[in-house]
Amino acid sequence: MTDKATMQAIAKLVPQGARVLDLGCGDGALLSYLQRENGCTGYGVEIDDANVLACVKRGVNVVQLNLDEGLAIFEDDTFDVVLQINTLQHLRNAETMLRETARVGKSGVIAFPNFAHWPNRLSVMRGRMPVTSRLPYQWYDTPNIRVGTFKDFEVLARKNRLGVVDAFGLDEVGNVVRTLPNFFASTAVFCLERQ
Repeated sequence: MTDKATMQAIAKLVPQGARVLDLGCGDGALLSYLQRENGCTGYGVEIDDANVLACVKRGVNVVQLNLDEGLAIFEDDTFDVVLQINTLQHLRNAETMLRETARVGKSGVIAFPNFAHWPNRLSVMRGRMPVTSRLPYQWYDTPNIRVGTFKDFEVLARKNRLGVVDAFGLDEVGNVVRTLPNFFASTAVFCLERQ
């Protein structure tokens, strides 16, 4: 579930009336918010049965699909914006899905827990994997396949010839962090376009 402050920060990156694809949309809260507040249309993609049902109950169009199988059902440039909010760290094929995001959308908004956030660094220095509100699991039971940092994602975007239109962090309560986001932000947010 995405909190309201995070939804508001993400919504500022999505133009009014945009056609949106929300990958790993969960219960559909963000897409519902974008429909209501920004007049957006589009689809959510989700694999979990309970979340698909929650999307339907919210009036969100949803496709049940395993993202590790790709986005072949969507044509190039079908959407104005493709969202990957708290999805990238769960995917086996994160780089492929990043390229697919660029293929099916004119722009992409990616957000994920920033492992380089200072409390995480402190925890690792103490010899323990971090457990925080953004990384709430023990190392042995996490659904995250990988962890990444703000700086790591900058490198990945360049490698895949994606232009960073905007990049910032969000703190624990959803405030935008533009000063040293790799250190001070618990969430990394990137708005991307193909170059």
